[in-house]
Amino acid sequence: MLVGGATVFITAYLLPGVKLDSFLTAVIVSVVLGIVNAVIRPILLILTLPITILTLGLFSLVINALMVLLVSRLVPGFVIGSFLNALLFSLVLSIISWFLHKLV
Repeated sequence: MLVGGATVFITAYLLPGVKLDSFLTAVIVSVVLGIVNAVIRPILLILTLPITILTLGLFSLVINALMVLLVSRLVPGFVIGSFLNALLFSLVLSIISWFLHKLV
């Protein structure tokens, strides 16, 4: 949970279109993002399976960005400027998360 919060905090610090109030907000974003990815994302992946196959899996990046935008609507203190910022946030978050998990 703290690694996820640190990942969100670092990612928000690196990207100019993302605003985060505090580290506690980053931990809350991490938890809510985990819940949204566990509950809503699988449903969206099943519903969009044909387009995901046609795009060779690249549409899953769009779904990740939509999940980040949803979390930004749910958590006060976490603001994403645009869809492109959400897409970059999800990509950078994945890379930093992978790197931190390798360290830990």
